[in-house]
Amino acid sequence: MKVVWTERAWERLTEIETFVACDHPEAAVRLVDKLIARGDAPGRYPDRGRKLPEIPSSGLREIVVDSYRIVYRRMLNTIEVLTVFEGHRLLRRDELR
Repeated sequence: MKVVWTERAWERLTEIETFVACDHPEAAVRLVDKLIARGDAPGRYPDRGRKLPEIPSSGLREIVVDSYRIVYRRMLNTIEVLTVFEGHRLLRRDELR
């Protein structure tokens, strides 16, 4: 399946990279590369992630990478990555629009 990252997901990746790069520029690049690779994995294994704990009946899934959460949904022929955020936070509903 094709994996499509939403504009919001790309914005969150940029924010994460900028924040981490303040102290460790090389680590920031490695982290974002890792997040992208893991976010692309459901293209091969769509049900790989666990059901989203906040909304288990929503059909949304997530993959946890280090201390970050990648939230995605399975569409007919694609996987849509909705957002990426720091894992200690709860998902805000506006992140899903």
